[in-house]
Amino acid sequence: MKIMLIDDHAILMDGIKALLEREGNYTLVATSSTAEEGLDLLARHDTDLLITDFNLPGMDGLSLIRRVKKQYPHVKIMVLSMHHETHLVKEILREGVDAYLLKKDSHKELVNALRHVQMGKIFLSDEINKLLVRNLTVSDESKLLSDREREVLKLIAKEYSNKQIAEELFISEHTVETHRKNIFRKTGTGSLVGLIKFAYANNLI
Repeated sequence: MKIMLIDDHAILMDGIKALLEREGNYTLVATSSTAEEGLDLLARHDTDLLITDFNLPGMDGLSLIRRVKKQYPHVKIMVLSMHHETHLVKEILREGVDAYLLKKDSHKELVNALRHVQMGKIFLSDEINKLLVRNLTVSDESKLLSDREREVLKLIAKEYSNKQIAEELFISEHTVETHRKNIFRKTGTGSLVGLIKFAYANNLI
């Protein structure tokens, strides 16, 4: 199986490369740290499986998945991410991905996922399965924003810059930007004024 990996974490990339070499049944045809470069590489390389994160610089992983599904419907997609918010997992699964794992999952689980996908089966890691089952009885559909997104939103309302928010919450500016994009997308707003109005009207801050 020919695999392409898109992720901006070099250590993770190195780990997956080593795992694929050790398994021997897989070929890593290309790697990229951005979705835009990844799309260019997909046009040049015969690929069976794309492994990508949701959190990418520039175009986010969800937009990438939609583009790949449209342009390369034969390519299977595995999401390997730190994100385990139920609403986000559901949104990604609705796009028809073939596997969803968390970056903290074991190499054994990743190998298991690869085998399932190769056989044409859907694979969700144990933690993602537990998350979805738990949501059957304790729904968070009414919870529009995650706790972290609410924290970011409150600081946006105070006119903090991405750098200031990153310092306040001890996260990277890249992560802040991802949260900011998600907040605007989920609230359906396109401006700061519109976002603040929506936030107050819906008791988000």
